[in-house]
Amino acid sequence: MSPSPSDRPTRFAVVGNPENRRVALFAAAVREAGLPAPRVVPWLDVLRDGGARFSAEETVRLDSPGENPEVDRILRGVDDPARVEGSARWYRHFTAAARTLTGGRRLDDATELAVLFDKRRCHAVLREAGVPVPASPTSGPDAPPVRGWDDVRTLMREHGMPRVFLKLAHGSSASGVLAIESASGGRFRATTSVERAGDGRLFNSLHLRRHDDEREIAAVADTLAPDGLHLERWVPKAAVDGRTCDLRVVVVAGRATHAVVRTSRSPLTNLHLGGERGDLAAVRTAVEAAGGDVADLLAVCERAAACFPRTLCVGVDLLPAVGWRRFAVGEVNAFGDLLPRLTGLPGSGAEGLDTYAAQIRAARHAATSPAPPHSTRNLHAPAATAAPR
Repeated sequence: MSPSPSDRPTRFAVVGNPENRRVALFAAAVREAGLPAPRVVPWLDVLRDGGARFSAEETVRLDSPGENPEVDRILRGVDDPARVEGSARWYRHFTAAARTLTGGRRLDDATELAVLFDKRRCHAVLREAGVPVPASPTSGPDAPPVRGWDDVRTLMREHGMPRVFLKLAHGSSASGVLAIESASGGRFRATTSVERAGDGRLFNSLHLRRHDDEREIAAVADTLAPDGLHLERWVPKAAVDGRTCDLRVVVVAGRATHAVVRTSRSPLTNLHLGGERGDLAAVRTAVEAAGGDVADLLAVCERAAACFPRTLCVGVDLLPAVGWRRFAVGEVNAFGDLLPRLTGLPGSGAEGLDTYAAQIRAARHAATSPAPPHSTRNLHAPAATAAPR
């Protein structure tokens, strides 16, 4: 007598770059769960072969195609991984590749991935669902195109936005982001990690720079525009120990399981750009001193994740406004779970588990349960107040 499906061990497969630490960390978590090592399907094979097929018994995880020069060359069409340009081509090729994967039990959804990797569409979905987000004139199907710096200036003026974040619509890891401030006399300042070469090509740098010359800002914006641009109001963020901060909150199967505080002395808190991990206890103290409850913050992140019910795990970037009473979701990241050695929040159900172990447990539960992958815990709890628009 053959075992029933619920008695069979879960077999995982992961689409990723085999040499990448993301794949290594996930594979280690699978083995630590007492399961067979996952089958690794390289992104390079998927792109060259035109797809991949999985058996009905396999639970399939998609991981980031980043940090592999050859994969990056195929997706973006550039030879130097440090180049900024090519994100629109990356988006077309990546979303098309996600649709070529067939069979298995997927932990993501190709249609949702297409929204998650378009900041304009994702912002509009969150806004329509009542999730607090920074105001944006470029989100949704009826938004005007941003063809270059002149359009950015016009939108800032017409929408009363003296301070904005200008982002690549399909960018990640702060690639191509400019934090722009306008001042009296028509002057502008931009903070960015983008470095413009003498021939006009753009490169990502690990060092932030400030531009006070509008011609330089315009040159960067005009070069980025063909890849698609998204504009958001710059929400002044709260601070911890004199450093502005935001939170990356990982939501697994509908529950906020892990959170890390990112702090910086610059507008960009990304850890690879000089940001540092902050103290979550200090955030809790600040929120409670302002009359709030951290549970409400987590509920906002869960509401954001609920907009993508067929994606098991997302990383939500939560922006606390000055005063710790209002919050906004900056982004929802499909590959936002790379937080090595971080264990689950108290009361999350993921205590003692890292982000990968939490997903493995949730996926195994979903494989034997008729319930949808997202729960509704806290989704109807009183929401934290929206950030200023």
